Amino acid sequence: MSHEYEKVLTPSSGLRLHLNENTAGCSPKVLEALQRLTRQDIAFYPAYDDAVAACAARLGVSAERIVLTNGLDEGILALTVAALRERDASVAEAVVVVPAFDMYAATAAGVGARVVEVPLGPDFGFPAARILEAIGPRTRLLFLTSPNNPTGLVIPPADILQIARAAPHVRVLVDEAYADFAETTLLSDTAIAAPPNVFIGRTFAKAYGLAGIRAGVVIGDPAALASIRRVVPPFSVNACAVAALIAGLNDVDYYRWYLDQARSSKALLYEALARAGVRYWPSEANFVLAHFGERARAVVDGLAARGVHVRDKSRDPACPGCVRITTGVVEHTEVCIRALEEVLCAEA
Repeated sequence: MSHEYEKVLTPSSGLRLHLNENTAGCSPKVLEALQRLTRQDIAFYPAYDDAVAACAARLGVSAERIVLTNGLDEGILALTVAALRERDASVAEAVVVVPAFDMYAATAAGVGARVVEVPLGPDFGFPAARILEAIGPRTRLLFLTSPNNPTGLVIPPADILQIARAAPHVRVLVDEAYADFAETTLLSDTAIAAPPNVFIGRTFAKAYGLAGIRAGVVIGDPAALASIRRVVPPFSVNACAVAALIAGLNDVDYYRWYLDQARSSKALLYEALARAGVRYWPSEANFVLAHFGERARAVVDGLAARGVHVRDKSRDPACPGCVRITTGVVEHTEVCIRALEEVLCAEA
């Protein structure tokens, strides 16, 4: 089986509700910080101490537990390389719980691993028992996402810790790209008790609106992070990203405002989908997965024709007939709802 990242075409105009981006844009203080950069700031290699300290303070962990990366994508790649290079002559395996972010399987397969897919259970329930059954002596890496993409459902932390303790030879990456919007995270008292084979990935692309600047972190046991530090290039995060990250993290009011917008948008979209008789899954992320069945492609095309772009997940065997819709600024969600109602009426 071939595993590749599906790079979705970026529309030249319209409302982008297909990539779970921050639909408001970054904090104005980020732009101010970028404008303050000097010619020397651009000419010199950046220092990371202040950015790491800001991340540590916001996430509630010590600085030694953080590796700064060029977007969480680089963190995923670095952990994959670190985990899969330590193997014997046999082919190593990486377990991916699907549906999932394409990067997991793509990076694992890209460095020569065999990808083992474990589907979510009925109604997208977390398959803890089947994951443990899929883990074998050749398994080196397990990818988990909480909240899941594209379902928006959270994995019970107790299940994650149970799996990690049962398979100490496996590095467990818990991708928390959307945890800013959720009430559940491993970055709590639970993380202190987590075994050293658990790593948590965070991005600042979603809640902070820094997708275009590329900044993420991998969090874990300081000793266990050593193998990742050896893989990440010494200056992979550029000076602009460092300045933007510090400014974005410090603008707590903007961050909280956007989280409130996303929360309100989800409520509006839930109501609209319920009125239309469309099934959806309550989400703890900044998007909603809805099941349109055989109408899914027509809905996606109909919305695009009205300038609203959403993510077609209907051809994914793990979530057939489904469409994922980003929920960001309330005004944008209202535009989407009006367009969706037009499309559904036309399809009736």
